[in-house]
Amino acid sequence: MPASAPITQDVATIPRKMPEGPVNLVGLTRDGLRAALIEAGTPEKQAKMRAGQIWQWLYHWGVRDFDQMTNLSKDYRAMLARTFVISLPEVVTRQVSNDGTRKYLVRIAGGHEVEVVYIPETDRGTLCISSQVGCTLTCSFCHTGTQKLVRNLTAAEIVGQIMLARDDLDEWPKPGVGANDAGPRLLSNIVLMGMGEPLYNFENVRDGMKIAMDPEGISLSRRRITLSTSGVVPEIAKTAEEIGCLLAVSFHATTDEVRDKLVPINKRWNIETLLNTLREYPRLSNSERITFEYVMLKGVNDSDEDAHRLIKLIEGIPAKINLIPFNEWPGAPYERSSNNRIHAFADIIYKAGYASPIRTPRGEDIMAACGQLKSATERARKSRAQIAKETGL
Repeated sequence: MPASAPITQDVATIPRKMPEGPVNLVGLTRDGLRAALIEAGTPEKQAKMRAGQIWQWLYHWGVRDFDQMTNLSKDYRAMLARTFVISLPEVVTRQVSNDGTRKYLVRIAGGHEVEVVYIPETDRGTLCISSQVGCTLTCSFCHTGTQKLVRNLTAAEIVGQIMLARDDLDEWPKPGVGANDAGPRLLSNIVLMGMGEPLYNFENVRDGMKIAMDPEGISLSRRRITLSTSGVVPEIAKTAEEIGCLLAVSFHATTDEVRDKLVPINKRWNIETLLNTLREYPRLSNSERITFEYVMLKGVNDSDEDAHRLIKLIEGIPAKINLIPFNEWPGAPYERSSNNRIHAFADIIYKAGYASPIRTPRGEDIMAACGQLKSATERARKSRAQIAKETGL
């Protein structure tokens, strides 16, 4: 299928019209916030300043109560309270792994639920956020892929995940402390690797990340945000141009025959088409390499021949290869490659001149590791036999 072909999804993915009533300020772009204030009666000459003040209260200080916005007059705060709300998704459950990983089950509008994971490390704290309820891609090794797609998340629901995690970590700046003046951050990195395909929800993901990167708010560097895609080719260049974050690709196979089964989107945009697009990625450089994610599946994609094919396929692309030991889940039709096999595979990649870190599974005891996220309320589990039959493996 040509790259110019329109991207289609199930009708359920079309963003729902918000119910009538107070407008949620969370998730509005700066321009959107300014326009909303003007519509509410703020004089145009004041609207940019007012939007900036409210923006800082929301995203720098983490304030949720209009009465606490003390540089606004009492009458103006009363108008805001009548006209708008500051609403975040609801944390339903919070689990903490033995390794310190935190998993949040988060409820959004309509009663749907998504999962969010915070992974603490010695030099960073990474938040893995979701972009859709469920997923349309049905990648056969991924637990989320066994849950049908329900809908896209809004920009408010995307940035709201970051705000909720900062609440839990107690990481909003204290009075008089600048966004980057409080020392190392507990939440320093974001990866769009949770539930869903981010590039099938491009505009909401873009707006949510623009809010996260804004220097007068959450103030995360674009190079501390990584978007992972399974290969939605027409949207890849836009990621560099309109978001500017780092790019990761869920690759997982070195032949179209195997990738068609593991990552079915490959039937639409195959390996050659995907790699040609990545070679033209606008931000591609040695300092901003593309990460190829490669889950290690016993007897499926983990041979020495696969490693050598992978090297040949990505030749000329500044890249690193993240090798991910398969994280098993109930009914999974695959097994994790042995440690010896994973290290042999990594050694071949490394000797070819590519970084090949082996990801340490985190949060497995609470089903928070890569590929394990799934809201049980959205779809009953499939059996191992059902999934194997569908994938042909």
